[in-house]
Formats: sequence, structure tokens, C-alpha cells
Amino acid sequence: MIRYSLICAKDHEFDGWFRDSAAYDEQQKSGALSCPVCGSGKVRKAIMAPAVGSGSREPAAPEPVAAAGRDAKLARLLEHMRRLRRYVEENADYVGREFAEEARRIHYEEVEPRGVYGETTREEAQALIEEGIEIAPLPILPEDNN
Repeated sequence: MIRYSLICAKDHEFDGWFRDSAAYDEQQKSGALSCPVCGSGKVRKAIMAPAVGSGSREPAAPEPVAAAGRDAKLARLLEHMRRLRRYVEENADYVGREFAEEARRIHYEEVEPRGVYGETTREEAQALIEEGIEIAPLPILPEDNN
């Protein structure tokens, strides 16, 4: 994973986590990046200090990411995102990689309706949306480090 400091056209600063630099480039070109504060799609990398090794071969303990430290609105947004995710995790059934199949069974009334969450591919999520099945991604938080 790679973390970039990002900034939007309205100078809101925030962090973004990407699989690698190519994943950032892909999302930037496709217009998938947006500011969590104002929604602007004009996002670029902010100037960052390089990470300098200490000379030790032991990996350093990961530091908590304080993405919200620079902007009070972003701090509130992140707290709302954390509460939303906590609510879903406490009030819905985790179905893991069976999410798409279970969402379809619920949508087509093959099982009792209930809240579910889990994982699926981007393609499968798109197929669910095209079928008219309402889904939404859970927020990925800076501390997830995934």
C-alpha cells in the first residue's frame, strides 16, 4: 500500500491509500478521485516529504494516520464514516465473499430481508447495480491499512 497526501482545487488536504502508484494513476485518469470535504473531482498529489529509512533493517511500527489533523471538516467526516461503518457492522450480517449472491437472494425475496455486508468484485458490484439492487460501499478508513 502507498499513501499519498492529496489536495483538491479548493485546497482541502486529505490522504489517499492506493495499492501502488499505478492504481493512483488509474483512478486519477478515470476521474474516480474526489475530495471528501467538497466533492471536487480536481484532485492532485500534494508535496510530501520522502520517507527516510533509519538504517535499521527492522520495520518500523506503523504510525496511526492522522488524515483529519489538517482540516476540522475532514475530521468530522471521518468520524461520521467510522460511526456509519460501526453501525453497519453491529446491525447487519457479515456474509463475506457471498455478498453478491446474498444481496440477490434478498432482492428477489428468496430469503428474509435483512442488512448484509461483505466483499465483492467491482464487476459484480456493477452487475448488482444494473439489476436494480441497491448497494453502497462501506467507507475505507485511514487506519484500515489494507
